[in-house]
Amino acid sequence: MNATLKPARALVVLVALATALAACSSSSKSPSTGTNPSGGSVTLNGSGSTFQKPFDDATIAAFHTASPNITVNYAGGGSGQGKSDLQTKTVDFAGTDSIPKAADLPKYQGGTILYFPTVAAPITVSYNLKNVSSLRLSGTTLAKIFALKITKWNDKAIAADNPGVTLPSTTITVAHRADGSGTTSNFTKFLNDVDPTDWTLGSGDTVDWGSNTQAGTGNPGVAQIVQQTDGGIGYVDLADAKKANLSFASIENKSGAFVAPTLAGAAAAVTGSTINADLTYDPINAPGAAAYPITSPTWIMVYANQTDKAKGTAIKTFLQFVYSTGETLAATNNYAQLPAAIVQKATAQLSKLQIPA
Repeated sequence: MNATLKPARALVVLVALATALAACSSSSKSPSTGTNPSGGSVTLNGSGSTFQKPFDDATIAAFHTASPNITVNYAGGGSGQGKSDLQTKTVDFAGTDSIPKAADLPKYQGGTILYFPTVAAPITVSYNLKNVSSLRLSGTTLAKIFALKITKWNDKAIAADNPGVTLPSTTITVAHRADGSGTTSNFTKFLNDVDPTDWTLGSGDTVDWGSNTQAGTGNPGVAQIVQQTDGGIGYVDLADAKKANLSFASIENKSGAFVAPTLAGAAAAVTGSTINADLTYDPINAPGAAAYPITSPTWIMVYANQTDKAKGTAIKTFLQFVYSTGETLAATNNYAQLPAAIVQKATAQLSKLQIPA
């Protein structure tokens, strides 16, 4: 009887030993790229900037392939909505093209905010004008148009910016954002900077536009108004302007050069900007002959103190992906990739995320 049991017992011991070794081997490996290091599935929700949304959508799609157990949802809604949602901790992160005002910082229920710049891109001045394929606008002329002081396309100021171009007497229809918008903030910041005499509405996520204007929701909404309105003009991010097949003007920069809204022009504006310690910066009307003057920055905002270990770890993993694979997706989605120096600073800032042990 004992002789019969010995082989069976030996087999059990061997199987147990093999199982134990396999478990030890598995536990000693570090998590593979594309997994949630904290284990399990987790969902991150974000809202905000429609300016950055095409880049976010492409990056999130690639991230989901690499990290199938981390779901990232990004709803858009405008920078103002994103900041409001982050204040109340309705979302885990916010996309924004404008920095919160100092007076609003105490409203953020999660405490200290970290700003992670992602990409940059031109804010185009898109227009719909038959038989006019090329247009140049100085800052002063642009300010007068959006202040409704210039109402016809053949106005002498527009003609002076465009010698040799036949301009129609078509009435100008100004299109702008209906929602709180970082695109509005940056566009009006430019108008206020170049011509505060004619542009008297100041700058911000919202301003008191004239009654003879049309409002659209998000960058796509403004693009649609311009696309459907003969004589229409509006400010639209490059990605949505191209998607709507809009024409856009070259804008006079600080050096006096008329520069088209290109990724190269946006990159030049970022290069000419001062990067602050908290990674905020302002490329609007930046110096440099090649700089496109209405270049928008954009950030992902998160709380430094992450109270949920799984979500905090997932946010860090997602941001690491943004600064690796994400940056390589910028140009194909009509955004300028950030300079290596900014990417390095943003990556280093990940160490400031406080995640529970």
